[in-house]
Formats: sequence, C-alpha cells, structure tokens
Amino acid sequence: MKVALMGQNGAGKSTLFKLITRVLEPTSGDISVDKRLVVATAHQVIAPSDMTLTVEEYFQKWLGGVELHELQRKLSTVLAVVNLKAPLDKIIKSFSGGQQARLLLASALIQDPDLLLLDEPTNNLDHTGIAHLTNFLMNYKKSVVVISHDAEFLNAFTEGVLYLDNFTKKIEQYAGDYNDVIEQIAVRIEREQRQNAQMERGIQENKARSNFFANKGGKMRLVAKKMREKAEKMESEKVAVRREDKTIRPFIIPTQEGLVNEDMKISSFTIIQDHVEISKTARIFLVKNKHLLIKGPNGIGKSNLLESLARGTAPGVTLSPGIRIGYYRQDFSTLDFNDTVYESFIKAVKESEGIINEQHIRSVASGFLITHEHIHSKIGSLSEGQKGLVAFAQLVLQRPGLLILDEPTNHINFRHLPRIAEALSAYQGMMILVSHVPEFVAQVRIDEVLDLEI
Repeated sequence: MKVALMGQNGAGKSTLFKLITRVLEPTSGDISVDKRLVVATAHQVIAPSDMTLTVEEYFQKWLGGVELHELQRKLSTVLAVVNLKAPLDKIIKSFSGGQQARLLLASALIQDPDLLLLDEPTNNLDHTGIAHLTNFLMNYKKSVVVISHDAEFLNAFTEGVLYLDNFTKKIEQYAGDYNDVIEQIAVRIEREQRQNAQMERGIQENKARSNFFANKGGKMRLVAKKMREKAEKMESEKVAVRREDKTIRPFIIPTQEGLVNEDMKISSFTIIQDHVEISKTARIFLVKNKHLLIKGPNGIGKSNLLESLARGTAPGVTLSPGIRIGYYRQDFSTLDFNDTVYESFIKAVKESEGIINEQHIRSVASGFLITHEHIHSKIGSLSEGQKGLVAFAQLVLQRPGLLILDEPTNHINFRHLPRIAEALSAYQGMMILVSHVPEFVAQVRIDEVLDLEI
C-alpha cells in the first residue's frame, strides 16, 4: 500500500512519523506498531551532526557495525537504486542538496524496511532524480507513506491519502490520489453547506413562530417555548463545515533604497563534474529589475555558486558596493535556530536600517501565517515548511537589493507557491534563482538563463 500524508505546514506530519518510529512518545493516546515490523524513515534533511561523517561512517550508523565488505555490498545496491555515485571516503556535507536527498533515501532503503516513510523526498531533486524516484516507488513492493507537497509526484503512485486537518487536529482518510481527494473534499463541503443552509431556514422559521406565539400570551407562551427549544436543538445540530487550508496573503519584497547604478558581472564560474572542479567563462550582466535563472543537474555546483555569490567570494564575479543581499538557502542555515521568530525579524529590520515598527512586523508575520502562538517560538522548533515562511517574511523586512534564492519551493505547501511566484516576478531588484520545479519557474519572470551544464 502506498499512501500520501498531507496537510498544512506545521500540521504535524513529520511529528507523526517520529511517533510511529518512537523517536517521540505521545503525551496522550497510544500508537500501536507491530514489533516485528521494520520501519525506516528518509528524513527531510541530514542532521547537522552527520554532515562531517564520511559516506562509510554515515551508513555504518544505520546498519550498526556491519563488516566493511557487507556494507560495501549493500551500499552498491542501494546507491544504484537511488542513482548516485558516492565514494565511501567523501564527506557528507560536500554533496549537493540533491545528492544528499538521494543519500537520505538510501539510508532508509539499506535497512530493508517493511514500512518506508518518506519525508519530502523530492526536495532538491532535479527532473531526472524525481523521475527515477517516481519509477522506483511505482515498482516498490512494500508499504510506503510519503509526505510531499508535490501533487504531480504523489498522483503517479499513491493509492490513498491521509490528511491532517490543522483545524480539527484529526486525520481524515481518503481513497484515490490527490486529485480524487480534492474532488471528494469539494463535494463534502458543498453537502455540509447545503445541509447547514436547510437547518438555518428551519431555525429562522422556528424563531419567528416563537416570537409570534410569545406575544399572544397565555397558553401560547408554552408553544413559543417549544419553538425556541426546537430552534436551539437545530442550531446545535449544524455541522462544522470542513475548512480549507489557509494560503499566505499576497506580498511584495521591497527593494533596497538609495542605490545608484547597482550591477553584478559574472565572467567565470566553477562547476563540478565527476567530483572534479572545472572553471568556465560567462558573460552575465545583472542590473536592477533583472532576474537570472541558474540551471543544471544535481551535483554540478549550483548551491556552491550561490553561496560564493552571497559571501562575495566568487572568483570572476564583481558586485557594486553597498548592496544588501537577501539569501534564501535551501537548508535555512541563514536562520539562527536558537532565535525566536520575533528576534529574527528584529534582526532583519535592523539590517535594513529600518525603524522597528511592532505593528508592521506582526502584520508581515500574519501574512505568512505566523501566529502569536509561533512568533515567540524558537525557529529550531518549527516545521521545515514554517521555517521557509519565516525566511520569506525575513526577506520582506530586510528589503534587499540583490535576492538570491536556492530552491525556494522546498517544504512549502503548494497552495502558497503561486503567491511566492507572483512576489518574485514583481521584485524590482536584482534576482538570482535556482529551482528544479519547472511549474514554479514558469510562473516567475526570468530575463536571462545561465545553464551550468552547457
């Protein structure tokens, strides 16, 4: 059985996986898992503590001290399945985001689980990687539960959906793929609204008749009382109409003010082929209100290039002085996980030399569905999707002159993506974007493309 687990950012999807695998224990209720069942999870991201391990050390952690020859045999099999060449002595952090996504899947598969739990497995994967993963899951013979915001990916292989309702805190079960679920939910909402409309008419009729008989006095007051009680009973029987997930409000990312003739020139860059660095020439000239898309397969060095651009250390690149850079990293490492959300927003405002306006900060937070409940929470305690929304809110408050975005769709609920694409299209500063999601890129204004593979 292959099932999708879906819900709003922060609804508790990843937490449910941790409860199933006993990483977390429930504070109430009970979770029953057959002790003979082998369960393995491919997490969203590799733990920071694992980033300094070699490939051999990383997989030994999951297999519990197996002999090297046995490890090599198993690794040869699972790495072929995930379509990755990985020398055993290579450090984990030296892999690209897409390659790390493959390592995460391999770390689960090498445990030969009866139940495979996949948490956002398409994040950072290029088109080839997603196609390979989709084909693998279509032919996989064991049980799978997948968390993903990629509806097209899910529709290719899932047979049912478990939906975490963020409002009722309950799990709803549906048959079919995501498209079937949307249709079933629409029918359900229409039925509930129709039922409530009928009840409301009856309530109003009974209230009107109650008032009429109450004015008659005498025994008619008893009739009026019965009418009121009937109206109250009908009111209590109205169903709670299923509420749809909220979507972030439309937003703009303001551009840094006071700049004159800002520009960026890229005359050369470095790529990685077969784990070897190769230098290439380019003729890229970015000015205000110009958007650049950087393309290339997993592992070619896109994130490394963005990192060096953000740090100002990229050879062959010149940037006008004084330009404030807004950098959205795919692993959210530009966020301080020990900060509260509010503290991170204050830092962003101070960086833009803006006046701290409490009302504006809370308005921006609210637009990204960051409620009073979350604004004083540590960023490290948030879900990956919520961290993404915090990162976008930071960019709004930061007012950058150059916007650098590395896979900004990762972990984000697909309902939010059109709003994000609209904001990026409207951005009037310089922008550099990396994204493996063609449907998202198609919605963003792109003025020039740099293909690292050509």
